[in-house]
Amino acid sequence: VKLWWRPGETRGFVWLDKTVSTGTEDDNSLPTLKLSSDTTKFRYKNTEGDRSALRLTRIVSETLRLGLEDVRWIVMGDDDTFFVADNLVGVLSKYDHNQFYYIGSNSESHLQNIRFSYNMAYGGGGFAISYPLAKALEKIQDNCIQRYPELYGSDDRVHACLAELGVPLTKELGFHQVFFFPFNFQEVFLPV
Repeated sequence: VKLWWRPGETRGFVWLDKTVSTGTEDDNSLPTLKLSSDTTKFRYKNTEGDRSALRLTRIVSETLRLGLEDVRWIVMGDDDTFFVADNLVGVLSKYDHNQFYYIGSNSESHLQNIRFSYNMAYGGGGFAISYPLAKALEKIQDNCIQRYPELYGSDDRVHACLAELGVPLTKELGFHQVFFFPFNFQEVFLPV
């Protein structure tokens, strides 16, 4: 994260499921650590996945509830996602952040796309949701999550909820997703 994080220019958070001691609590060269809320009230029925997907899905809503000002985009990436900040800003500047946009790319793995969707953005490559769309998603997200207990991860839950809102993926090939094992379930959200 230190490779692309710009203190004073970049706003964002690393959302965790439990408190950790990093020894860098006063280090503003890294994003602020946030604790996700409890998701035990939600059903999770996927035997191959992990319940942490519920927590990760809700981070969009939790980021909104922080009440940040002057936010145009909510950008999500996995803990191993690398962002080139100037490129990200350049890509997102092509779009009207006042409209509903879900921007990202499908997986570079054919099998992943078959299993999930060719029209879903993958967290490993990162994706962006315009602020008005994030607000609309927040209003339906908890009920939507309850309707899809069988889904695998946070990516497909966000995709399912955005599909319910009628918002398709706007593909940007700069958001690269390569499928690797094992998974690590921390996420980074950047309100741009």
